[in-house]
Amino acid sequence: MLNKRLQPRPLVMTAYMLPSFLVYFGMLIVPLIMAVTFSFYKFSNIKNLRFVGLDNYKTLFADKYVWMSLQNNLFLIAVCLVGQIGIAFVLACFLNSRFIRFAGLHRTVMYFPVTLSAVVVGYIWSMVFDYHYGVIAYFMRALGYADAVKPWLGQSDTVMFFVCIPLIWQYIGFHLVIILSAMTSIDKSIYEMAEIDGASGFRKAISITLPLIKSTLSVCVMLCISANMKVFDHIIAMTNGGPGYASSVLAVYTYKISFTEMNLGYGSALSVCIFVVTAAIFLLSRLILSNKKGDII
Repeated sequence: MLNKRLQPRPLVMTAYMLPSFLVYFGMLIVPLIMAVTFSFYKFSNIKNLRFVGLDNYKTLFADKYVWMSLQNNLFLIAVCLVGQIGIAFVLACFLNSRFIRFAGLHRTVMYFPVTLSAVVVGYIWSMVFDYHYGVIAYFMRALGYADAVKPWLGQSDTVMFFVCIPLIWQYIGFHLVIILSAMTSIDKSIYEMAEIDGASGFRKAISITLPLIKSTLSVCVMLCISANMKVFDHIIAMTNGGPGYASSVLAVYTYKISFTEMNLGYGSALSVCIFVVTAAIFLLSRLILSNKKGDII
């Protein structure tokens, strides 16, 4: 039996938990309640509130730009799930092998883009893709492919593909570190026995590594979904949602409605929409990633 001095006291436990609870309540619960409340009003400032009931939500469902923005968010999620987590898994397999030297240095270099500001990354890649002075355009003209040089960020049919590239580039290292930490916890003797049986590197990655780190990959999937549902800075820095609304996402569209058009009531409804859609995708992902026992694989 524990000594009474070592047993946690309710008052002490409450004192330790209260600051975190207050921060959580003030930074998440209160803004959410305010957003839901304001979504039933039409106003441009707090002094001219006018109750409109469900009109903002009716406008939301009829707004084609909302659906276009949501489609772009889902596109980013799909591409980044493959680009960020898929590439990170392949790189982690190489770095976890005994054939790669200076794995720590490689891991540090790959993680470096994560430390950069999203705005900085957006501006860097917008210069890389620049039609007139960009690095890619320069080398393509130098190699004789001047006709293939296009204003990639200015064309509605290509802009989303090029917007994905900076997102993938910046966050590969983030998922790489998470996946690699899970791989290093796998008993090496399992790989040694597989090698004795003649298993190739690919077979070991698919049959051993992948099943043993599925719980970690599920965490990466959730983080990827969350990040791409609220992506904002990269889009603003690179295209500002253009051309037109071709690269607009829900966060960018909400910002424009709220602070450019000053329709704060409708902007609040859009914020609630982002929360609900994100929660729905999370729940759906959880169901897909759940095994028969109900655990996240």
